[in-house]
This record gives sequence, structure tokens and C-alpha cells, in this order.
Amino acid sequence: MNKRIIRRSAIAATGVLSLVALSACSAAETGGSKGGDKTVRLHTPSWVGAEVNTAVAKELLESELGYKVETKQMDETPAWDAMSQGKIDAILEDWGHPEEVKRYVDGNKTVVAAGDLGVVGHIGWFVPKYVVDENPDITDYKNLNKYADLFKTPESGDKGQFIKGDPSYVSNDNALIKNLKLNYQPIEAGAEATHLAQLEQLYKAKKPFLTYWWTPQWMNATIDLVEVKLPEYKEGCDADENKVACAYPEVPLKKWMNADFAKEDSDAAKFLKNFNWSTEDQNLVAKYVAQDKMSSQDAAKKWIADNEDKWKAWLPK
Repeated sequence: MNKRIIRRSAIAATGVLSLVALSACSAAETGGSKGGDKTVRLHTPSWVGAEVNTAVAKELLESELGYKVETKQMDETPAWDAMSQGKIDAILEDWGHPEEVKRYVDGNKTVVAAGDLGVVGHIGWFVPKYVVDENPDITDYKNLNKYADLFKTPESGDKGQFIKGDPSYVSNDNALIKNLKLNYQPIEAGAEATHLAQLEQLYKAKKPFLTYWWTPQWMNATIDLVEVKLPEYKEGCDADENKVACAYPEVPLKKWMNADFAKEDSDAAKFLKNFNWSTEDQNLVAKYVAQDKMSSQDAAKKWIADNEDKWKAWLPK
């Protein structure tokens, strides 16, 4: 797994769930101790796609299984630490943390796998379709230098501008630009909300841009972007972060649990292991929050009301 294909976010996404302070209780006190406290503590990343995972899980755990769910928003690496300590019970969307897996899963065995989320993540370089319509060969990285002037901005000087993602996202883009000998200047757009707003503004004005982009992402429903083909990803091609010269891999997103919480085999643990939905489902609920301005709770309730055949299968038998 590419150790750098990790979704991080330092912003509070629109419609963020209400946060509940966590106590430093042990995992044995959480999420379904038989006859004990029926409280489940879930991690909430701050990007809207992962936020809605937690919103849907929370709503069903409370309405269908009678649990109280507390949520904690934090960046991913601290969330792994908190899960290891039993301060949170589960992470529902992980984009790949090999160092944490080695430490907590393989090493001290305080965290265990909880299955796939069902969503496949992918990061890449994208341009608007209206740019591709005018320049069909721009979708091959080998032709990007020919179009560098098209992407020049005051910030990029005599080079084309490459718009990076949130600065808290670890990416390969600086190395790719250098190692593929591309005449582009990487420019940070700022936090994710700023990045999305900038792309939306450029897209509405039909201006050319080349940007770091990813799926799942709710805004794919409102803007039409085309991926630029980078050299094929092969296992290990990104092992040295300074020598990366290949595309990003497809990343099946994972769920993880505190080991003691999982060992209890409560209805909550069974439900979270069963939780599995599609990229399309996640994007739809994320759109309700980010574009339609619904609260996470209302968005989750709407999806649940419309998709009983899907979530019924997640409930413990």
C-alpha cells in the first residue's frame, strides 16, 4: 500500500457532526460490554465523504440497535493513537497507514482489521473536460510540457501552475513534477474547502487548470474532470518518496477497530464490520451535506429512509 496515499484534512467540512469530548476510558468500558455501557465512540475525519460514513453508522446504531454514539473529529494519525488506547472504538475510512498498521496491528496488537468500507479511493491529476475537448492529447503526461503556457499564472511565473491539494495531505506531486521533468510549479491551494472553492470558480469561468484530485469526492457530480495518465503504478514504485515517477494506486478504503472492542463481539462491533456501501452511496450523502446544505444527521436519515434494503443487511442476525 502506498504509504503516502492518505486522506488527511485540517478543515471542518460543511455540516460537521457535533463533537463530544472523549473520556480516557479503556476499551473495556466502550461499545457493548455485555450488560454494561452501550456507548460507541467513532472517529470522524473532517472531509465530508468520511463524515457521512460516521453519520449513517451513528444514526443506525442509535435508532436500530439502541446504542449511544459519541464522535470525535481528529486527523488520522492521532485517531490511530486514540483507537489503540481505547479512546475511540473504530475508524470507518482509512486510506492507508502502513506505519500505524505495523505498530498497532502487527506490533502491540491493540488494533484489528474490520473489513473493507466498500469505497475505492483514487488520487490523480485532472483537468477540466472543456480543456480536453480543445486539446485531446493533454491527457497524457508526456504532452503536459507542450501545454505549460496554457496553465501559467502570476503565481507560477514562467511555468505552468499545478494546483496541489490540502497541505496536510501527503502527496507525491512535487517528486512527480521533478522526476518526470515537467515545466510546472506546484502551488498549494490551501485547506480542502479553499481548494474546492477555487476549482469551482475556475470551472464556472471555463479557465484551464491542472490539479490534484481524488475519488470519492461529491463535487464530481457537479464538475466534469478528466484524468491525466501518469506512468503506470507498479508495486513499490513509490517506495522512495524522492524518486516517485508513477501514478497513484487504487486504494480500497479500510475500517479498523480497537482490539478489545472487537473482541467483545457486541452487536455494535458486528454492525460496524458489516457496514459496507458504494462510492455512489457515499457521494450522494456527501452531496446532501456539501451542496444541498443538509445537516449530516438529516442527510443520513434521508439515505436510510431511501435504502432500507441496503442497511438491513448490516444489522446483526
